[in-house]
Amino acid sequence: MTGFINVFKEEGVSSAYVTNRIKRLCRLSVGHMGTLDPLASGILPVGVGNATRLFDYFSDKTKVYEAKFRFGATTETLDREGEIVSGGRIPSASEIAGALPALTGVIEQIPPRFSAKSVNGKRGYELARAGAEFTLPPKRVRIEAFVLTGQTATDEYSFRIACGGGTYIRSLARDLAAALGTQAYMTALCRTQSGIFTAETSVPLDRLTKENLSEYLIPTENVLPFPVLDDADPRIFNGVAVPCGRADGRYKLYADGNFYGLAVVENGFARAEKKLC
Repeated sequence: MTGFINVFKEEGVSSAYVTNRIKRLCRLSVGHMGTLDPLASGILPVGVGNATRLFDYFSDKTKVYEAKFRFGATTETLDREGEIVSGGRIPSASEIAGALPALTGVIEQIPPRFSAKSVNGKRGYELARAGAEFTLPPKRVRIEAFVLTGQTATDEYSFRIACGGGTYIRSLARDLAAALGTQAYMTALCRTQSGIFTAETSVPLDRLTKENLSEYLIPTENVLPFPVLDDADPRIFNGVAVPCGRADGRYKLYADGNFYGLAVVENGFARAEKKLC
């Protein structure tokens, strides 16, 4: 059994809880693509078996979130789980909409202090909880869309955000508020898409059993966004770089009609890169 299960994680449970539950069901190696904090809900693609070896190939996939930000206050954690530490004004919808373009595109973003980012071998959240003074360096992230979708309370607005991997939605709440001369924190978050995985095709964790797990398993070959390398010289399966007239890039590789893994073509030669069968 190898492939992906597109789980819809409910609010209040950790990503590790989801993977551990699936591991108990299938008794195979299991891993997830992209942690969701316990307060967040949404899709959590879980790799089963050899599919866990593919996570690097999905590192730049687009993710889509539905989020809510509360303005006029903030917390140390930049979400509703922290204690409110200061206040500010509540901007109008037109002010917020006007500030969003500056936070769209490739931007520099400082991760939250309460995050898993490391500083001298220590996690940011460990240092923050200990009251240590430290700074996290900014990192470049890709924000493809940042759209105001409504006002959900006097001081709260909802947003749809499409972004690349490594983006902190909590930091977007902080930075958007700062651009408007106030403060804000994230009150809700739901991931609705992660690459090809969508909420519409997801399955709740409590629906999975030992008996039906295979029914929800998406074959690895269906997930990989690469063309097929046809008629490769059979020596490729013995680790030999073989002549190939295809364009440079990655390809899905089949042996006797069965999915074998990935091949890479470079400078007129193809070689097997990763065996997944």
